[in-house]
Amino acid sequence: MTRSLKSLLARPEILVAPGVYDALTAASAEAAGFEAVYLSGAAVAYTRLGQPDIGLSTMTEMAETLSLISDRINLPIVIDADTGFGNALNAGRTMQVYEKAGASALQVEDQTFPKRCGHLKDKSLISAQEMASKIAIMADTRKSDETLIIARTDALAVEGYDAAIERAERYVEAGADMLFIEAPRSREELETIADHFKGRVPLMANMVEGGTTPIQGKDDLQNIGYSFVIFPGGIVRALLKSMEDYYASLYATGSNKAFSDRMYDFGTLNEKLGTDAILERGRRYEEGS
Repeated sequence: MTRSLKSLLARPEILVAPGVYDALTAASAEAAGFEAVYLSGAAVAYTRLGQPDIGLSTMTEMAETLSLISDRINLPIVIDADTGFGNALNAGRTMQVYEKAGASALQVEDQTFPKRCGHLKDKSLISAQEMASKIAIMADTRKSDETLIIARTDALAVEGYDAAIERAERYVEAGADMLFIEAPRSREELETIADHFKGRVPLMANMVEGGTTPIQGKDDLQNIGYSFVIFPGGIVRALLKSMEDYYASLYATGSNKAFSDRMYDFGTLNEKLGTDAILERGRRYEEGS
């Protein structure tokens, strides 16, 4: 049975969620010991579409991916819901579809649609009132209070610190369960944000390698006052580097032998996937026992 995300966030320890983009990465994260995962819209765009994070992934593509992951693991899944894929009615439907597909929390943001990665330049925002209406309808639409709403604002880069704080306050009033103020520009800014909301609402941090926010470890973020941290695209950057090395080696040598010490063989892969146990389960049903 999947543990409640709300109960995990209530602990004094910060919750760390690695980014995943399919059932295999999610299962690997679960096997590594993580207690929650983050289904990254960026990572899905990178891997499923081979495109940058500029709002090209659809709600249907994300929901299908979420459903496959939910079937494979027993961890809370936090999903990137982008802008809710339209107006307030669209945001409400996104909540309905994602909750049914297995989401424990939806992260929704106040960029215009289509959005772009929070660490890219030239972002633009909808009004705070329009964003608040999306949060409100999502809160009214969800079937369970265990399904959390994470309100993200990108106002730091567009309107400045004071506007970002003001927007975040409105989003809490509208029904957000957690705040995600995207792309703080320094450790000091991370601290100032945490001090402002301390004891009132859980805060989420986003660690993007090479992004606007300096990378902090989980212990540092916990000490600052954050409850939840994601590392959304790290797995893609790690795999892409390995992928390029693998293909270059195969092209150069015409064989996998030179790369064999950096990859699993067929037997080990099936061991990781639990193939024998799955086949044995099938045999028991075929034999009628």
